[in-house]
This record gives sequence, structure tokens and C-alpha cells, in this order.
Amino acid sequence: MGQPTIAIAILNWNGKRYLEQFLPSVIASTYSNKEIVVIDNASGDDSVVFLKEQYPDVRIIQLDRNYGFARGYNQGLRQVKADYYVLLNSDVEVMPGWIEPVLALMESNKNIGACQPKLLQYHNRSLFEYAGGAGGWLDYLGYPLARGRIFDVCEQDGGQYDSVAPVFWASGAAMFVRPELYHELGGLDEYFFAHQEEIDLCWRLQLAGYSVYACPQSVVYHVGGGTLPKGNARKVFLNFRNNLIMMAKNLPAGQAFWKIFYRFWLDAVSAWKSLFAGEGTYFIAVLKAHFAFLGWLIVHPRRKGPSFNKKARLQGYLHKSVVWNHFVCGKKTFAEIVEGKS
Repeated sequence: MGQPTIAIAILNWNGKRYLEQFLPSVIASTYSNKEIVVIDNASGDDSVVFLKEQYPDVRIIQLDRNYGFARGYNQGLRQVKADYYVLLNSDVEVMPGWIEPVLALMESNKNIGACQPKLLQYHNRSLFEYAGGAGGWLDYLGYPLARGRIFDVCEQDGGQYDSVAPVFWASGAAMFVRPELYHELGGLDEYFFAHQEEIDLCWRLQLAGYSVYACPQSVVYHVGGGTLPKGNARKVFLNFRNNLIMMAKNLPAGQAFWKIFYRFWLDAVSAWKSLFAGEGTYFIAVLKAHFAFLGWLIVHPRRKGPSFNKKARLQGYLHKSVVWNHFVCGKKTFAEIVEGKS
């Protein structure tokens, strides 16, 4: 039957410096039956000229404006046919054999809808990377965490999470996904623009009966924060707003009501704490996110989509509070919180 075809889709917006630095590692990938596609979000730099001159074999899909991460990928991937998509950030360095372990895993289990490699920091290669570590989890109040990362604490990689395992979400920085499922589920939610859209997609995959996995035998190195720096007001706004929208969309109605109400209070505590610390932009961003969520709720009340079992048993779901365990109990690592190890 031959090798499955893989389309490595890199979304680009004014990222020539990252393409110069990291595209050669993608091209050097040892898997042969691949197509590299750069989806350009109407960049204002000379990214496209650079690609045409230096990498004529790389396919370029030029969009007419900056659609953001979610819609940009949706627009571009409608024009791409393959057995597997790989959504890859432009600021990711890959190892030559990074594709084969993930592909072997997904080929062995057709129920795996999405999968991620192990993400380590590019500038400190012994540390897990914030955007997904060795596979993402979600606590019962909607807070994302990962094997190797709790809030801003990134662990040293000592092989402690090298097992192939089901997780709640796969990082959008390097996500393998089956194209038929991606399109059937409507792709990434375009309302999100950017941030947490991959968690939402993976949640919908699980509700549709598929699983999400991490394959740490594949390793990539992520710069992170390439488009919006950490602490950026826009990033804070999108993270808080999108997280609430994601909960409203995917939780059963009764759970969504009380959990979102509780989250409003927790978000307020975080915002006021930041204000007293002199971080007024953070406070305003959280306030705007809450109002934006309420606006979304009015315009898009319980939007209809594919038929989901919202009471399905979710993998990678933490049935306790990561906030309580981390900030109150002082537990710093995934193993301490999730696995009860000291």
C-alpha cells in the first residue's frame, strides 16, 4: 500500500527569520512521502519571496489577509490533501526521524485522532516546553497543564514522561491529526483566532469517540512566544476568553454553568492580584475577556455542531483542581499532582 502521505503545514506571518532558521530541519526529515506547505497569512515581510527563491519545492498557499492561527489553518488546509496533517509552528526545530514514531503509533491504532511529539525548549533543551511538554491535560475547572509543565513551572526532562500515553490535548505547535476528522469536526474554531484552539479541537475529538496521544519517542524543540510574547495583553485576553468559550461549548450544560461561574471568581482573584502587583494591563485584559465571553454567549448560545456525547469518559482529565494543588499545596510537578508522587 506504500507509505502514507504527510502534509507538514507551517502557518507563517512575518516569520522569515524562523523560516530561515528552522525550515532546513523540516526539509531534512527522513520520512520521504511528505509535502511541506507554508500557509502565509498575508505577511508584510519578504517571507514569500524568500521561500520562492530559496525553497522552490516548498508549496506556498498565500492568504489574502491575516486570519490568525485558527482560521489561517482552516483556510489553508482546505487546499491540502494527505493521509495525515502535521500542524507545525514556524519556530520549531525538528529532529531527522521525528515523523516515524508518531506515524507508526497512529497507523497501529486508527482510533487515535491526534498526536504530539515531546516538546522541549529550544533555548534550554533539557527543559520541557510550555506549549505542550510531553502531552497536555485539563483539570476539572478548565485549566490546562501538561506532562512536564504546571502553569509557568517547566520541569527538567529526565525521561520521566517518556511513555506513550493518552492525553487530553496535543499541542498546536506540533500536532499530527487525521485530515478526515479535522474537516469533519470543522477544524479549529475560528472565533478563537489564536490560543487554546487546539485544546478545543482535541476535546471535540474525544467527545466524538477518538483518542489523543503523546509520543515522546519523537522530539522537537520549540522557541515559543514567537508571535505574541509572554504577558502580552492580547495573549492574556485570548487565553482567558477562549478558555471560557471552550468550557461553554464542550461541557454538559449543568457542569458548564457552575464551573464557569466558579472560574469567574478565580479569574478575578488572579486579576486583582496582578493589579496590586502593578500589572494593570493584565487586569484589564482579564476584564475584557470576561465581557467578550458574555458577548459570545449571547451571540452563540450553545452552538450546534456534530453530535457529541458530552458525558463521554475523557482521557487526560484531572478530576481535581490544579490551582489548589499547585498554589496552595505547593506541588510543582505533574507527577506530584496527577500521579501522587513526591
